[in-house]
Amino acid sequence: MNKLVIISIVIVAIIVIGTVAYLTTRTSTMMSKKTQVIIYVADAYTEEACCLGKCFSSATGIPVLSPESGGSFQLAREISSPNAQVTVFMSVALSAVNDLGNENPGWAIAFVSDQITIAYTNASISSNSCAQRALYYAKEAISTGNSSDWYEFYYILTSGKVKVGISNPNTDPAGFRAWINLEIAGYLFANNTYYFYDRMLNNQGNVTASNAAELVPELESGAIQFLYIYRSAAVAKGLDYIQLPAKLNLGCYKCSSFYVMFNYTLNTGVVKGSPVYLFITIPKNTNNYNEAIDFVIYVIEHSSILKKFDLCPLQPAILFNSTAVPPQIASLLTEGKLIEGGTL
Repeated sequence: MNKLVIISIVIVAIIVIGTVAYLTTRTSTMMSKKTQVIIYVADAYTEEACCLGKCFSSATGIPVLSPESGGSFQLAREISSPNAQVTVFMSVALSAVNDLGNENPGWAIAFVSDQITIAYTNASISSNSCAQRALYYAKEAISTGNSSDWYEFYYILTSGKVKVGISNPNTDPAGFRAWINLEIAGYLFANNTYYFYDRMLNNQGNVTASNAAELVPELESGAIQFLYIYRSAAVAKGLDYIQLPAKLNLGCYKCSSFYVMFNYTLNTGVVKGSPVYLFITIPKNTNNYNEAIDFVIYVIEHSSILKKFDLCPLQPAILFNSTAVPPQIASLLTEGKLIEGGTL
């Protein structure tokens, strides 16, 4: 065999090997992009989403990226924008699913419940005598159940003499729930639904940010004295908090008919009071439908994982829908893992 033939064979071999390597790499990359799960989650539940993602990945071998977090309404608008890369959306407000616009699948499932609370720290209380008095009355109210103690607490809370963190209601549902909490307090303790609500606005006692998590450093430094935040987030961040009774904390399913008496007007419309649930759904522009379905089913069947985050698993979970649901989701209804909760 002459040198020219040998050289030709070597060149062909190099080309073939290079082509195979390129195609293998390209196929591997395409498969990775196809199967990876991308979670968009309400900022208060980032750790919970990470936990679910790791457990799901361990069980299935499907890779899960670090979650994208933010206020539920803000995330919904990001998902509805062109070129968004998302697999599933975990929101803490059902109305945020409607903010998905053309990417709204018409259904969402509540799988754990939480509640709103008012957090504080030693630094936020120690240097403010009004904050100390407010906390005193809150503890008395919890101990005695006296309405007069709750009145004194909310009177100081809305006096402007303490600063209260309330996230932007138009980006973070914890914000509108804070204002609804003030409405309920006015209704229960001042015979005027908007009494404490108006006091907070008039006395300029509220400090805002796009989500509650952004206000935690200010609470820890003492720049603000109190912060409206979900209880699970307060626990996760090591914050002290005031345990509000069922009618005030928006965390009791049995109080649903009471919560709905109160509402808040967002830029997108009116939202009514309701129990605090964490929802999951699959936007229409999901990057991989099959993996999305698998993840949703896994979350519903393994919600007990989240007990360690001080969340209450809903078993069965609750389906809210205004359109037909995927057959895999419908089958969970027949299996008793889901119950119908009404329209979206």
